[in-house]
Amino acid sequence: MTILPLRTALAACALVTLGLPQPAALAQQPQQPIIIKFSHVVANDTPKGKGAERFKELAEKATQGRVKVEVYPNSTLYKDKEELEALQLGSVQMLAPSLAKFGPLGAREFEVFDLPYIFPDKAVLKRVTEGPIGQGLFQKLEGKGIKGLAYWDNGMKVMTANRPLHKVADFRALKMRIQSSKVLDEQFRALKANPQVLAFSEVYQAMQTGVVDGSENTPSNVYTQKMHEVQSNLTVSDHGYIGYAVIVNKKFWEALPGDIRSQLEAAMKQATLYANTIAQKENDDALAAIKASGKTRVYTLSEQEKAEWRRALLPVHKSMAARVGADLIEAIYKESEAAGVKMN
Repeated sequence: MTILPLRTALAACALVTLGLPQPAALAQQPQQPIIIKFSHVVANDTPKGKGAERFKELAEKATQGRVKVEVYPNSTLYKDKEELEALQLGSVQMLAPSLAKFGPLGAREFEVFDLPYIFPDKAVLKRVTEGPIGQGLFQKLEGKGIKGLAYWDNGMKVMTANRPLHKVADFRALKMRIQSSKVLDEQFRALKANPQVLAFSEVYQAMQTGVVDGSENTPSNVYTQKMHEVQSNLTVSDHGYIGYAVIVNKKFWEALPGDIRSQLEAAMKQATLYANTIAQKENDDALAAIKASGKTRVYTLSEQEKAEWRRALLPVHKSMAARVGADLIEAIYKESEAAGVKMN
């Protein structure tokens, strides 16, 4: 009779007790795919939605089925306020929240992306996200159990409301929906408007019922969420930026086999290039569709009007410097100057 070592005997006993397959049976069973639940709050036919679907396709192909990516769009799994906590708890493995979401989590530096007119063009934005500044910001998430993988563009923001928004005075007393961001709160207060924090999934109904008078977003988000149907005016202002950080649960990511992690990183790199390439076209097409609908009047700020907006909003940089970091703001100014754009 063969006597098993005590540790082996106890392990085998535990497997039987728990109803789990014993080692010999485990060796014969096909390996189950690793599931990545990728949750986000926008529609599939937006830059983020299409980027998520492209990542799913590339990841499953690269890993030859060892990884299965389940994409949950339109807040079907978690809403704005729930998703980051769900990621930290491991209930979902991957998200692509807007950069404003990290402020309430304690990483206030990410709110620098919310500052009005901080990025004079996409070239400066790219220098920030793809350079040391962007990577340094990702490092601030590590202690919160989050690993940053990539920055995805959505685009430059427009303003919508049920009145024309041409001059700064037009904002007075309007209830404007914002994401949970102290910078965005300060932005609208600088315009003498009343900021209202609402989850993205609640905005359409809030506009329809008059809970809010307007909002800011990218044309693709306005169009795919049908906000143009309940807003009479849209102003092309390009006053701010909406971008996303593709993030994963750090513990989950680091527990992956090295080869799978490398394959997923390569898939994410390709998906990022795709998402950032289509973002501008998606917004251009959405703006054209909004115009064609005839439901919303579309207005583009003149250079004189934009200068007035800038004069009203640039002081927000100074008032928020203590929150997001004066050194960080100055570093972005230097990137602008290196690209030939003087910030003032």
